[in-house]
Amino acid sequence: MKATHSNEDVKAGTDVVLTVTNLGVGFFPDSARRYDVVRGVHLTLRAGQTTALVGESGCGKSITAAALGGLLPRGMVQDEGEIRWAAGVESRPGRGLAYVFQDPGECLNPVFTIRNQIHEVLPTEERGNAEERLVELMRQVGFAEPARVLASYPHQLSGGMQQRAMLAMALAGRPRVLVADEPTTALDVTVQAQILQLLKDLQRQENLAMLLITHNLGVVAAMADYVHVMYAGQIVEAGPASLLQAPRHPYVQGLLRALPRLRGPRQKLQGIEGSVPPLGQRPEGCRFHPRCPVARDICRQREPEWKAVDDQHAVACRAIGADGWE
Repeated sequence: MKATHSNEDVKAGTDVVLTVTNLGVGFFPDSARRYDVVRGVHLTLRAGQTTALVGESGCGKSITAAALGGLLPRGMVQDEGEIRWAAGVESRPGRGLAYVFQDPGECLNPVFTIRNQIHEVLPTEERGNAEERLVELMRQVGFAEPARVLASYPHQLSGGMQQRAMLAMALAGRPRVLVADEPTTALDVTVQAQILQLLKDLQRQENLAMLLITHNLGVVAAMADYVHVMYAGQIVEAGPASLLQAPRHPYVQGLLRALPRLRGPRQKLQGIEGSVPPLGQRPEGCRFHPRCPVARDICRQREPEWKAVDDQHAVACRAIGADGWE
């Protein structure tokens, strides 16, 4: 494997749907300044596979996902890299790519019924037989009374029902890639489990490539085939989900030490000191070095290169975990 964090060689038997190469996003507050929001991101999304993008808030996960569909906030521009769809996949909004966000109550329009909102997303060729398709979508996401839900306004539905309606809306355009951006954050624990299982079922039924954005490593362990860990706009470690059992980057190790454990001896949680640096204040060299417990002078001076741990696992760190320094 080359020293890169692309998952191009993972599950080679599955079809590549979307490839992201060296993605960079800049923020331009005015004509004289550019802030580096996201840089050097590589992703390969495959049919039937879930790739998780993990990291603390402010690391650039949602901006990376927004760039895939051209949904960047005002002032931000994808000015580096390439987003390439597989041959035959339509990439216009509502066809190749669909999003499910973390707060469905904020995403659904309060003055239109669920029927009106999903109908808007249906491909033109399906609108002649719209009612049948709408009922089919409602049943697909687990509603036993499709007609009642379709006639409802968002405020008449619970948070879990709203998220199911958002999933139906996402599927209405028959996408090849589903971006799930913290899809369970606003839900209670029981409903979270139901939504995650529903995502798995829908992925299997539709053969979807899924990009899962989360900071919950438990969700990653349950859902992901492949993991990219992001810090301050860059990927720092990538590999199969099993990398979380023995991560090499100090940042990923710190994230795992901060998790509560229900089994084994009681231990005090160990947080990572400091916080993700904001735009305009990101340090030279390795961006994690101000918070890293093993940083050395070279970490402050030069960015680390990508190094292969094995055929599917790579890390951007000079310490190389427990194997010592280069």
